Amino acid sequence: MKLGENIIAASDTAPFFGVANPGDVGLAPPALRLGDAVRCWVRSLSGFQKEALVISARSGLMWRLVSDEGAYLNGHDAAPCPLAFLTTGMIASYMNEITALATREGVALRKLRLIQDNFYTMKGSMRQRTMTGGALPVELEVQVDCDLQDGALAELLSNAVHASPLNGLMRGKLDSLFTLTRNGVQIPTAEAKQLNGAPVPGPAGADPVPAPTDLTLIERLGMTPAKKVRGGTSGAATSLTDEQDRTLNPGAICTLRDDGIKEIEQRLYSPHGSVFRFLSEEAPVAGGQGRAPDAVSFISAGIGFCFMTQFGRMASMENLDLPSYSIVQDTHFSLGGASGGTGKAGTADPVETHVHLVTSEADEVARDMLDVSERTCFLHAFCRTDLKTKLKITRV
Repeated sequence: MKLGENIIAASDTAPFFGVANPGDVGLAPPALRLGDAVRCWVRSLSGFQKEALVISARSGLMWRLVSDEGAYLNGHDAAPCPLAFLTTGMIASYMNEITALATREGVALRKLRLIQDNFYTMKGSMRQRTMTGGALPVELEVQVDCDLQDGALAELLSNAVHASPLNGLMRGKLDSLFTLTRNGVQIPTAEAKQLNGAPVPGPAGADPVPAPTDLTLIERLGMTPAKKVRGGTSGAATSLTDEQDRTLNPGAICTLRDDGIKEIEQRLYSPHGSVFRFLSEEAPVAGGQGRAPDAVSFISAGIGFCFMTQFGRMASMENLDLPSYSIVQDTHFSLGGASGGTGKAGTADPVETHVHLVTSEADEVARDMLDVSERTCFLHAFCRTDLKTKLKITRV
């Protein structure tokens, strides 16, 4: 039985678009600290369907995105799952840094193609409050024709991977920070680390208006080819069981189109789900044209969508009253070491999230919802785990 209405499919509004009137929407970007910053507002629509508005402090561009889940969470599969967005943003960021560094060093990369696999775990019991999400090392294969010798090529690609702004969330352990608001009143957090300062509200201005484009930013292509994943799952509602010990494996393949836009085929191997094609391009301030969402906007949306899914999953499994919930999330990144010209590894600050719950449940339950959602969120686990990207080079 599918959860909630399929609002995304039934809506007259395009699911994914650049926002033509960001200044009227009432969602201001955060102040720049490290070179790049993104504010992401995410609200629940119905079931596991969610809407996000993502605005960049560096470019001022705003994007409207939506997310859904597949059969494994009794979703409608009307849009990519949350993990798809971070995987897409990560591989786009790697492509940015690889091509920028090669250009800076005068190296020709021919037939360039990136293949990435991300891995996450979910273990424990929801009822016993032992359920925890985890993140495992990323696998990146670079397929390329290049005149460099093996050692020099490996060094260039390794330096490019470390130059990605996402490196700042992967290397080291960053504990996310939160404010918690229940029915319009801020309450202290419990286990989740408290963020100093007042909660940031969601947008209170005009509805976002789609900017004209002839591009399809994201579209479903069909089901992901079957692949054996150790600990993987494929059945309906498998992600809603109380006791879990499973491995998730989203993947992506990225190529550069002739028009400079990155085309990313995002696949969900475990739990077995759909293939979605994403387009990504950096904004004019970063050397692109801003015709599709940039890498850090996809990354920020992915973290927000994943965290929001955990609230919906807990409310569904525990039969809690949670008719409305949303977050405002800020992510702060350095510029890319190659694309931004810093010559340094990417850095990031801890993710800052303002949680807004509407519920008849008590303050203690609201705090428990935040704690469980933080513990079971794969992408907050990604931030608090020291991870490396395993690099494989294949000459073609």
